[in-house]
Amino acid sequence: MADIEKIYVQHLEGVVDVESSRDGGSFVALDPATERALVRKIDVRLIPYLSFLYLLSFLDRANIGNAKIEGLAVDLKMSDQQYLWTLTIFFFPYALFEVPSNILLKRLRPSLWIPGIILAWGTCMTLMGLVHNFQGLMIARFFLGLAEAGLFPGCMFYLSCWYRKREFGIRAAIFFSAATMSGAFGGLLAAGIAKLDGTAGKPGWAWIFILEGLFTVAAGVVSFFIVPDFPDTATFLTETERQQTIARLQSDAQLSAGTQEHFKFRTFWTAVTDWKAGFGMLIYMGVCGPLYAFSLFLPSIIKELGFTSTKAQLLSVPPYCLGCIVTLCVGFLADRSGRRGIFNVGCSALAIIGYIMNVIPASGPYVRYAGTFLAAAGVYPCIANTISWISNNVEGTYRRGIIMALSISWGNINGAVSSNIYRARDAPHYTLGHAVVLGYLCCCFFGSMAFMALLKKENERRDRGERDYLANVEDAEKVELGDRHPSFRYTL
Repeated sequence: MADIEKIYVQHLEGVVDVESSRDGGSFVALDPATERALVRKIDVRLIPYLSFLYLLSFLDRANIGNAKIEGLAVDLKMSDQQYLWTLTIFFFPYALFEVPSNILLKRLRPSLWIPGIILAWGTCMTLMGLVHNFQGLMIARFFLGLAEAGLFPGCMFYLSCWYRKREFGIRAAIFFSAATMSGAFGGLLAAGIAKLDGTAGKPGWAWIFILEGLFTVAAGVVSFFIVPDFPDTATFLTETERQQTIARLQSDAQLSAGTQEHFKFRTFWTAVTDWKAGFGMLIYMGVCGPLYAFSLFLPSIIKELGFTSTKAQLLSVPPYCLGCIVTLCVGFLADRSGRRGIFNVGCSALAIIGYIMNVIPASGPYVRYAGTFLAAAGVYPCIANTISWISNNVEGTYRRGIIMALSISWGNINGAVSSNIYRARDAPHYTLGHAVVLGYLCCCFFGSMAFMALLKKENERRDRGERDYLANVEDAEKVELGDRHPSFRYTL
């Protein structure tokens, strides 16, 4: 380790001793037991509840499929194309509002912004149970997408402000696993609620929206008392714990932690023109398209096996469970190894094999069902791993929030594509849908390889001192430079 120099975080008054090195090997010399207790305290407060909120989010956006089974399209006299439009319209406001939402999350406070958007989408979901026509459902779905837009990118950005780089991956994986859990039991929950069909003159599909929406509204109210602010002002930590948390982050090349960073248009511009933003958008698009498509074609595969109703719902559970397990394993291993790109390459290759098993004409229904396991094990881990990878390689609170939101936004807009590529007339092999998804996965596979190569090349340039002309700057300028400062090393 080259030229290690010991520095002290002055505002800690000697509580935490921080060591840093030119090659990025920084660490906090905090008593291990004390540090473990601090991280555990943060984990207990943040991870379970935020994961629960994301579970609600995924349930509320996906339950329209369950409502269709219970007669939504028939009662509202919608054609198949109109139903597809109700799926598609969700993604436009959802994608467009993600970047502004992350900016507002930072400018306002997480304890206000996150509960606020939960209340908004819970209200939209409840009102979906009161619509009487296609136009009303379209309006409700539009505002549902607008309200839900801030949760996933916001929570990912928010968590990245609490953890060191090699701690973030497993937390992101746990958080995202809530999506696989919603896929595993969301249908069964909807089937149970639908038994209220006819109660108070409302059909079963309306009760799915109303009850799940009211539960979300209640969760939003509770969130005002549970969701803490950023580390420098979080009230569930003591003053010493807040200082220790900030020092841990600053020693991990997150120099913007604990600073009162102000939003400037220049910050926004440097974020959207950053070459890493382009790669983040490409790679995340390559896994987000398949993610939405997976939940659309899985029921059709199970239907071909000859099962219906509850048995079909149960058969949809194992692929989601495998996806959840592999997501957690990848998050853990990527953190331990300090490498993320190689896991994206491996997982996307696995998903490609799974989709090929579904598209080749000779595949029977059981082979195609087996392919869904490989698809789930490949697609789901890449989502959390890609977000962690982007977060690790962008420093500066606003810049990180904007680039993470840009990547997620561009990925989610492709959900509109995924909603329209699995046509009934293409059954049972769905050649068009699977071909588009394979194209997406190739973007993830080759994009990840290229991103790794370019990050490695940039690290080598910094090792050779080719960026040292930016080294001798004031502390404030160093914070503003963020990952562009020559002391920063990119995660491959």
